[in-house]
Amino acid sequence: MQLAKDTKRAVRLAKRVLKGRRAFFELRSMLEERGPVPEQHYRVGVYFADSDVNIYQMRQWYAPLQELSKTRPVLVLARNAAGARQLMRESGLDIAFAPKVTDLERVIDEQQLDVILYVNQNTRNFQMMRYGQRWHVFVNHGESDKMYMTSNQHKAYDLALVAGDAAKARLAAALWDFDVETRTIAIGRPQTDHLSGAPPFIPDDRTVVFYAPTWEGDRPAASYGSVASHGERLVAALLGTGRHRVVYRPHPRSGVVDPEFGAANARIIAAIADANRADPSAHHVYDESPVLGWQLSLPDLAICDISAMVYDRLATGKPLMVTRPAAPEAAVDEGGYLSVCEWLDVAELGDAVAVTDRVIGDEAARERLGTWSTRYFGDTSPGAPTRRFHAAIDELLARAAAWRARQAADS
Repeated sequence: MQLAKDTKRAVRLAKRVLKGRRAFFELRSMLEERGPVPEQHYRVGVYFADSDVNIYQMRQWYAPLQELSKTRPVLVLARNAAGARQLMRESGLDIAFAPKVTDLERVIDEQQLDVILYVNQNTRNFQMMRYGQRWHVFVNHGESDKMYMTSNQHKAYDLALVAGDAAKARLAAALWDFDVETRTIAIGRPQTDHLSGAPPFIPDDRTVVFYAPTWEGDRPAASYGSVASHGERLVAALLGTGRHRVVYRPHPRSGVVDPEFGAANARIIAAIADANRADPSAHHVYDESPVLGWQLSLPDLAICDISAMVYDRLATGKPLMVTRPAAPEAAVDEGGYLSVCEWLDVAELGDAVAVTDRVIGDEAARERLGTWSTRYFGDTSPGAPTRRFHAAIDELLARAAAWRARQAADS
């Protein structure tokens, strides 16, 4: 048995090595074709050390960063070949590939980079954070009440750009001696200014339900995923009505830890395909598109697990349900929006269609959504989050310039 395990492990390792080499050579060709980026051109950097497996963490920032780069050029520092290749293919941003620390030092010599943004807590972030005389700023890859959002790692950064008052209160309650007024800047969700794109169907009289579950998690306390507990029964019920259109967008890491979770995900995808074959006018969607837009703003109802997706939908003010984790170990913070949200329990799945219909027509629930949207994101009127994001970057750039001026005057 141990020999079989060792063999499988060796095969997986060989595949990873082969994938990495292929990505490296493809990336090198792409960089050669593009040519070098201009020196001393960028004051804003985005650091991303992950492979393409976690590219979703960058994807939600593509549009806001593209908008920012129109007036404040942005350079992404990518450390992994597969991640850099994917960024080159789809981000629309300028990419510097810096696999080694010496490559980071070269980029720092060539660019001023007064502000460095971080979208996750990769341990390799510290290889960049060792460099002073610049602001290291955590921007995260979503807003939620997951335990990840109150990590003590926030203290490692000079500042964090957070969504709003709820995030500040969450951090103040969880972290010792962390001054949220000086260590955070609230910007809302600039992503909501870019909820564009057209759905792969023509809207009609069908009720559109967006089901966006998260993955199974890497520890019991983070077992928020509902694919195995809720997903199959929920989707089957909605597919069977003839009056619903299901848009299914599972987390890209679904099944990486638990094979049963991955198998349930595969069965849901197959069920959607079968339903479309049986009724081509249904236009149910298995959504793998890299960017979120219409998926959040168009559906009549969104059903999400405890994840950033809940709060992305919350910002739209439209009907929303949250699946209650089936795992008793899952840590649920019911002090924020989750204290008043519309829960979908496993026990309700036998009546799933009636439950979803009720939530769609509940005006009181809509009013609560509006109140909590303001608490989490502040002003959500079109353009407001983008202006706050740009203002935060401008403030940091101005502070960096003032610091450099004082340093020059003292020398």
